[in-house]
Amino acid sequence: MEFIALDDQPFSEVENLGVRNLINYLSPKYVIPSRRYFSDVSLKEMFDNVSKHTRSILHANPNAAISFTTDIWTSNVSLMSMLSLTAQWVDDDFQLHQVMLQCQEMVGSHTAANLAFTFEKMLQHWGIDRSRVHVVLRDNARNMVKALNDINLASLPCMAHTLQLAVNEGLLSQRSIIDMVKTGRKIVGHFKHSPQAYSQFHDIQEQLGQPRKCLQQDVITRWNSTFYMLESLIEQRRALGAFATEHDLPATLTMHQWGLIENVLTLLAPFEELTKEISSSTATASDVIPAITMLKRLLEKRADTDFGVGTTKATLLEAVQRRFSDVEKEPLYMLATVLDLRYKNRYFSNEVKDQVKQELQTALQRETSSPPEEPAAEASMARGPDPEEASAAKKPCSLLFSVHDEILKEKTEVEQQLASPLSVQVQSYLSEAPIGRSENALTYWRINKDKFPALAPLARAYLSAPCTSVDSDRLFSLAGHVADERRNRLSGDKAEMLLQA
Repeated sequence: MEFIALDDQPFSEVENLGVRNLINYLSPKYVIPSRRYFSDVSLKEMFDNVSKHTRSILHANPNAAISFTTDIWTSNVSLMSMLSLTAQWVDDDFQLHQVMLQCQEMVGSHTAANLAFTFEKMLQHWGIDRSRVHVVLRDNARNMVKALNDINLASLPCMAHTLQLAVNEGLLSQRSIIDMVKTGRKIVGHFKHSPQAYSQFHDIQEQLGQPRKCLQQDVITRWNSTFYMLESLIEQRRALGAFATEHDLPATLTMHQWGLIENVLTLLAPFEELTKEISSSTATASDVIPAITMLKRLLEKRADTDFGVGTTKATLLEAVQRRFSDVEKEPLYMLATVLDLRYKNRYFSNEVKDQVKQELQTALQRETSSPPEEPAAEASMARGPDPEEASAAKKPCSLLFSVHDEILKEKTEVEQQLASPLSVQVQSYLSEAPIGRSENALTYWRINKDKFPALAPLARAYLSAPCTSVDSDRLFSLAGHVADERRNRLSGDKAEMLLQA
């Protein structure tokens, strides 16, 4: 059963001659059960065991705030649609837990009412009280937004999805770039549809002393796949030039277009780096405001590589500003950022800083009715390292994240001049030196939770939220392997069991 679930095999695999011969060779006396036994009995047992374990760790910290991701997926080989729900939370020891709760079949139309009803059923099934729901990360679809609003669950859009929309706007804003990308697609498509052409291309690569590599085909709905396609074209520019002198190509890139590709890659490199950063399992809502601030500042700077891509760069900046215009005003982002010692309130303007402090004070009063304790003197040894020392130890070698160091240096003097009637505990925390950007904020709070006992529960809640719904996206990538051509009659309940197992 583990072999079937882990390797995405159909239940009929146990009836295939090769598997039966292998089992017979390993253990001649063993009689392998029928496919019906695995689909009706063994799968249910495995699913129940996994669900029991998930439920136990979910309720091990009954007061922990839980953040969720959700998305809808429709199979390409059947009429099945599924709604996902993954959860993550930070326990009392500031360890991050991530689990898949459900991937339930959606029957009927995907209306807001139907989605809202399904969400409520999921929470009831797992015994999760509404008070424990911190936030739900979802896509930008209107039915999803309305469904979560209707049942009064706080939700945020997936940052990766929004970034995708912004980059698409930029790429489609300049005719010369659109034509260049189309030409690149024709070249890559020629090789993808002609094994003979690829064979000749590999021979040329060997003659030039280059490793045998294929060109990347892009997917129109994924901007970063277009980035990787252009990267592969630049990498194979010499080999493509040699190929074009001996063989026919459906299109060729001009000198101007080759230069345009290089400038487009330079322009989009920070977006690609940021997409990877926010798609990691450790990325949280605290990364949103700093990431957008760094991105906007980088796009506002003039560079030598702006030649030929000026319109695209201006459109990208406008799209980022418009699509992320409300992030500084969203309390979930505000508090997550200020409770992350890598950032604190260094990324807020002076006008917004007072609002951030007020939000922190309000959240602190909600969390506890008792006055915050004085920070312990002996806990000062756990204070974060000097930002310049941390930066020197693990300095990021990227154009985008080098802006982080600029912002910290700029804001230090202003930060010392600010004064407000904050509680001793909050003031003490805000005076802590930032830790390095590559450090883990949860590690800091694990060490300092006793030093800031009133702020620690807030950090557990707000740092539990991811900034994307990537967990659900990864789940549906797996679902595409579970419900494939060999299992196009798989029922929704069995698909969920296989995914959770």
